[in-house]
Amino acid sequence: MIICTAEEIARATRRLALQAVERNKGTEGLVLIGIRTRGAVLAKRMQAEILRAEGVEVPLGILDIALHRDDLLSGGCDAVFRGSEIAFDLEGKHIALIDDVLYTGRTVRAALSALASLGRASSIRFYCLIDRGHRELPFAAEGVGKNVPTAQSERIRVCMQETDGEDAVYLEK
Repeated sequence: MIICTAEEIARATRRLALQAVERNKGTEGLVLIGIRTRGAVLAKRMQAEILRAEGVEVPLGILDIALHRDDLLSGGCDAVFRGSEIAFDLEGKHIALIDDVLYTGRTVRAALSALASLGRASSIRFYCLIDRGHRELPFAAEGVGKNVPTAQSERIRVCMQETDGEDAVYLEK
């Protein structure tokens, strides 16, 4: 079942980009860090929206959290490490950390651990396209494109044109 169309994703992306700028009180010191893979796509789109609205191209980085996952040693992890791509210093920056789906909070925990190993930011705020609930760790997003209450047995599948050939979000039973 489709729960977000391409148009809804575009509107949510614009709103998240403007929220990041507003919460930062402008673009000064703001950097966008997308969690690989679809979080990075969303971050790049937010960067374009900020450029369109503010006339400023804020720095963009891609964060690979594979080595910071808490299931890495348990055998339950099938993630492949492709490396982070952050070509700027995080010291003193205001990070907008971006991912496609917020679920248990374990990805956010891994991302914070990865970011801490790269430098000390002034602040980190988390933004996501979909918040589906079921938190296991105490994390909340600063900005959410859409809240989608789900059952544990359901799955959210985010598709982005750049990675999947279409823009849509599906709820799968």
